[in-house]
Amino acid sequence: MEVFAEYLAQIDNPEHRDRVEEVLAWVNNKFPNLMPKIGWNQPMFTDHGTYIIGFSVAKHHMAVAPEIAGINHFSAEIVQAGYDHTKQLVRIRWDSPVDFSLLEKMIEFNILDKADCSTFWRK
Repeated sequence: MEVFAEYLAQIDNPEHRDRVEEVLAWVNNKFPNLMPKIGWNQPMFTDHGTYIIGFSVAKHHMAVAPEIAGINHFSAEIVQAGYDHTKQLVRIRWDSPVDFSLLEKMIEFNILDKADCSTFWRK
């Protein structure tokens, strides 16, 4: 998790920093085979050199980016969890709980779906 220390230190709001740190630590502990890294100035996790999931922060939310395929696959569950989303990311408002079971499903989906992927992003 040291790889994320500088990123976390830049988050001004201590509650937001704690939330992001909690989520990153959860992913790291739940999926120890994923490689934590900073890419495009954001924390992300990769598997055999391919992107699995990334995170970013904004004023009103933390964004989770499981790529378009992950968004499309879980669109109904994302809405059911009370989150809004775009084609590229899911917005988890700071005052909303993190649905870790949904996050787990999105990560597992990407790991399985990209098992034979040899590029960073899906084509």
